[in-house]
Amino acid sequence: MAMEEVDNIIVATLREIGCNYDEGVSSLQHFSANMVVEACVRCLRVINPDFQSPTLLPEAMSSRYRMCSTLANACQDLGYQGEIGYQTFLYSSMKEWRRLLMFLLEKLPRDSAQAADEPMGTSVLLGRAIAAELSLCMRSPWTPPFCKARSTAWSGGEWWLEGSEGVHRYHAVDVQAPRGTGDLTIKIPKELRHYYSRHMPYVSAQPRVREDVLASLLERNASEHAAQQEWEAEWNRFGLASRLSEEEFRARKKQRLKKRLGDQLRASLQQASAAAGLGAATDLNQVLSSFVERAPTYRSTGSRFQHAEKLQFSKEQEAEPVVEEASEEELQRRREEELAELQEQLAGLTSQLETLDLNMRKYNTGMQHLLEVQELQAAKNKEQEEAFRVKKRTYDLLPNADENIVKLQELIQTSAERLAKLSSKWEEVRAPLLQQYRKLREHNETQETEASQLLEEMRGMRERMKEVADETRVKDDLRKQLVGEYERMGKDLNRVAYTRRIMEIVANIRRQKEDIDKILVDTRMVQKEINQLSGKLERIFTVTDEQVYRDARKDEARRAAYKLLASLRENCDHVVEAIKSTGQVKREQRDLEEQIDNESGKRVGANLERILADQEQMKKENAQLAARLKTS
Repeated sequence: MAMEEVDNIIVATLREIGCNYDEGVSSLQHFSANMVVEACVRCLRVINPDFQSPTLLPEAMSSRYRMCSTLANACQDLGYQGEIGYQTFLYSSMKEWRRLLMFLLEKLPRDSAQAADEPMGTSVLLGRAIAAELSLCMRSPWTPPFCKARSTAWSGGEWWLEGSEGVHRYHAVDVQAPRGTGDLTIKIPKELRHYYSRHMPYVSAQPRVREDVLASLLERNASEHAAQQEWEAEWNRFGLASRLSEEEFRARKKQRLKKRLGDQLRASLQQASAAAGLGAATDLNQVLSSFVERAPTYRSTGSRFQHAEKLQFSKEQEAEPVVEEASEEELQRRREEELAELQEQLAGLTSQLETLDLNMRKYNTGMQHLLEVQELQAAKNKEQEEAFRVKKRTYDLLPNADENIVKLQELIQTSAERLAKLSSKWEEVRAPLLQQYRKLREHNETQETEASQLLEEMRGMRERMKEVADETRVKDDLRKQLVGEYERMGKDLNRVAYTRRIMEIVANIRRQKEDIDKILVDTRMVQKEINQLSGKLERIFTVTDEQVYRDARKDEARRAAYKLLASLRENCDHVVEAIKSTGQVKREQRDLEEQIDNESGKRVGANLERILADQEQMKKENAQLAARLKTS
């Protein structure tokens, strides 16, 4: 019964991996050599996707021999310890087939269990499918398109189209997507929402070339992911320690960046101005405007060519004679003269501008020096005024020196007493303030310690949140994978029944093990009793032998009794040996019966008939080959 349940599980598992067996096949008794070969090939394909072999035995005996030898080598490579060869698939017994299939099926759950522990979501499955496709393409030999018809090649049991029609360059452009629509707490302005819904193009329509959509999305996703990681790292490193909210930290960072940009722009403008040998742009404009205001003689009043042109095309009729139209050479010469004159004026203005700039710098330097001298003189004057006041008050006290000295001593005494009173009052005020300061400092240190502890806990919680989020994502992908596998599995399989049968088999095995343990314990107890009785019997014979031998010297009847005792002991030894020999013979008989049963189960007769039939077939094939060789 147990073997039938095992066969049912084996057949059901083989059907799950793709073996198309009839409904009536429920045990290995219904298996044939072709069915065993198909089961082994499909198991080996699942274990090793690179394994390639047909699922049916060929007609020719030599091909069958090669195919079965290949399967035997593959099973040995997997670690099969039993004796296996081509005869295992062609002429073996049901017991050996069951052992081989159980070994192959044990390999399947182990690999699938390891794969089930891995996070296999849709992205992982897609990656594995892409990797399998690429590995299949790499294993197939490539041939140029002009060497084969219509660029097709046979690989892996299917026809493949080789070429590079779908290959294009990886080019990414900037694409825009609505921001803040996924967060309900963010308020989006009405105009921006209207732009998102009515006027903003789809992401797939923003690149001018359609092949750039995927590359653009990948680049945008990578940039956003990198920015998010940088922000989290910066916030964990500096933001939490600053004790500011994220908005305040962002505002402060933005202000610092603006200030840094302003400083860099001002420094770059100063370097450019210094390299040009001129002052700042504002100073240059001021100097130019003042120079133009102070020098009206250089005001541009138009060139002679412009006056001639105005006079030429004037609509007013004057009394003066009309100027004749000048030729092109004359106009070109006048233009060159006008240009030379303007260049001379520009050179003069530039030299005067440089002179004025140099004078202004000199004046600024002198002004700065005078301001410094003025400040030093003001400080000296202040010190001298203080010294003059002290000396004046001292000179005023000289006419009445004795009285003033007494007054000063009284004033000093009064000041000392007042100072002592103030010192005592300060001590009275200082003691509670100092105690309060110490308490506040201790409280502040305690708060800082608690804040640092809370900060570490927050960091730990954030790390834990990330781990929990990753674990949740992995478990969600695993759940999706298991749901998909469950939906793909056949609904006609009664898993509960198989589980119950497996549990019953396990219970039977456990019960048989308990019975075997009991038999072993009983055997040990019987062996122990036999050993005790043998020792006791040996001691009794020894004591009796000594007693009878001691008395046999005195009487003839006691000598006869001693001889009978010796013969009795010898006969008992023969009986014990006979019993042992009988037990050994029975054990050998049981072993021979088991061997007979095993040989009977191997279907030696049927296998012999099959071997003879195969031999006849090989003779016919050899005869046909010999006939072909003669005819050729």
